Amino acid sequence: MTGIFTPAAGHEPQWTPSPDVIEDAQITRFARFVTARTGVQLPDYRALWQWSVDDLPGFWRAVWDWFELGEAPGVTLADDSMPGARWFPGATVNYVDQVVRQARADRPAIVALHEESAPRELSWAELLTRTGALARSLRTLGVGPGDRVAGYLPDIAETVIAFLATASIGAIWSVCGQDYSAQAALDRLGQLEPAVLITADGYRYAGRAHDKRDEIVALRAGLPTLRATVAVSRLGYAVPGALAWDNVASMEYAGCGIDTVTVDFDHPLWVLYSSGTTGKPKGIVHGHGGVLLEHLKSLSLQSDIGPEDTFFWYASPSWMMWNYQVAGLLVGATIVCYDGSPAHPAPDRLWQLAARTRATVVGTSPGYLLACEKAGSVPGRDHDLSALRSVGVTGAALPPSSSLWVRDTVGEHVSVSSISGGTDVVSAFFGGVRTVPVWPGELSAPYLGVALDAWDEHGRPARRAVGELVITEPMPSMPLRFWNDPDGVRYREAYFDVYPGVWRHGDWITRTDRGSVIVHGRSDSTLNRNGIRMGSADIYQAVSGLPEIVEALVLGIEQPGGGYWMPLFVVLAEGVELTDEVRHRVNTAIRSELSARHVPDEIIAAPGIPHTRTGKKLEVPLKKLFQGGDPAEVVARGAVDRPELLDWFAALRPA
Repeated sequence: MTGIFTPAAGHEPQWTPSPDVIEDAQITRFARFVTARTGVQLPDYRALWQWSVDDLPGFWRAVWDWFELGEAPGVTLADDSMPGARWFPGATVNYVDQVVRQARADRPAIVALHEESAPRELSWAELLTRTGALARSLRTLGVGPGDRVAGYLPDIAETVIAFLATASIGAIWSVCGQDYSAQAALDRLGQLEPAVLITADGYRYAGRAHDKRDEIVALRAGLPTLRATVAVSRLGYAVPGALAWDNVASMEYAGCGIDTVTVDFDHPLWVLYSSGTTGKPKGIVHGHGGVLLEHLKSLSLQSDIGPEDTFFWYASPSWMMWNYQVAGLLVGATIVCYDGSPAHPAPDRLWQLAARTRATVVGTSPGYLLACEKAGSVPGRDHDLSALRSVGVTGAALPPSSSLWVRDTVGEHVSVSSISGGTDVVSAFFGGVRTVPVWPGELSAPYLGVALDAWDEHGRPARRAVGELVITEPMPSMPLRFWNDPDGVRYREAYFDVYPGVWRHGDWITRTDRGSVIVHGRSDSTLNRNGIRMGSADIYQAVSGLPEIVEALVLGIEQPGGGYWMPLFVVLAEGVELTDEVRHRVNTAIRSELSARHVPDEIIAAPGIPHTRTGKKLEVPLKKLFQGGDPAEVVARGAVDRPELLDWFAALRPA
């Protein structure tokens, strides 16, 4: 069993659910459903969560029945080993069937937004008709269960249709956003030996057209197994040798429906990828049944998203949050696709689009919120956000100041749902819950069915202290396997090398007495100064509120002879110089909010901070670089958003 919740103490929450919100929440109705079938009294979320991890088979069978997924076999969890758990043996499903069940005529399925054209609404009828037509075209090309269909696409409605069509016939989907170079896309998609490539001639971002035809030529040349390429026209260009999207996903098939293939519960649905910063990206394989259950739980029960909602999470198809947003279709919500910049032509562009679409749930990153705050944006004043009830945030730890900024400038009625999980499980381990208060800088609670804990290096629970994030019981959406890892060695090394049989995620967290979780950063980039471990996220939170600082990166570098160097790299606001006064303000903020031992050895102005293409700072590769690593080996340049910054950091190393 995981740790027991104890009474809350400390500062006040920034948002508290009203009795009406709690009464109307889907998770409240689910708890009553569980009590009616089990007799277990569940007076609040804490009790429901505890029951969900104490009785995993009972919980996941209740989820299956609550969403009426059909007849399930008698056994829910045949083997609870990690890795290797066996869920619902003998059950058959198809992810797309749940989407088809949500079809309706009174609301659109997708609102497609673009920088330089009017919004386009796709009805459920059009979504399903084009999905069915493309599925038939794929079958005509010889694509069947287990074959791979690759996407090289922006966040457009056609990308959603391509995924659904692929999944409907039991083929395996995988996609890279078009911000990836051809080589970076090949490093990922090339592993799969895909039968069909679905792409677009390009996209528009920040006021510029990005013609991707040359990249498509290079990509196709590196994929010798392709039988065909299908191209969407976004910029008005023809892609030589490609089938036109409007022909293979034609509306002429209206009324024909979707002929889905029923597959085993653990039949592969898609392949996602690790960041690939330190080697070839690992292909992470997830199954139909596990993703279906996890996403229904996460969106409906945890986020309270349903048929009357418009769900807009700004994400590239390369990021798991794109998959998470598509899951809005599973619960009947309208989803929003947007392939442009969230900050063009003004920093508050995302809020403008949220107002235009009457979005009820909007998702973004801590970096975007901080940029809006520093730009002086007041979204709730400048845009009609009366429909908005929740802002989701993930990708990094959310500073308390940014959380309070949402309350103060977006609206006090808006809850902040900061979530943390990963591509590994294509979901969240913990985050916001509609019936639980929000405390600044904290993630409100573990998600249902997630046996979460914080352990020390000896495998003992860490209470009121920083510990390794572990999951002690299996989740249905844990990877089936890694691609091209037949003996499972890489899979076991990734998650089970420290605590055998227990998932170690690689994050430092603290579980508070109130049941919330604080994320301190990656454990593999932990700062360890004089034997005191510190999280990088804590330092970022301390300096994020300073108007002089746009972004920061801290490294803890062990040096030969036992020395330790902890520099803080800062990107300065326009017109700001790194004077002694600015250094003093940075150090004072860190000292007052954290401690004197958190103060860096040196503060260095940098032209920028390099990230993975999903927005994570390159702490570990840069640490290796400063410890003498070969720049060509410590990080793959194609996996970095601004690879030229690697050269700047490499030039700082001692000769």
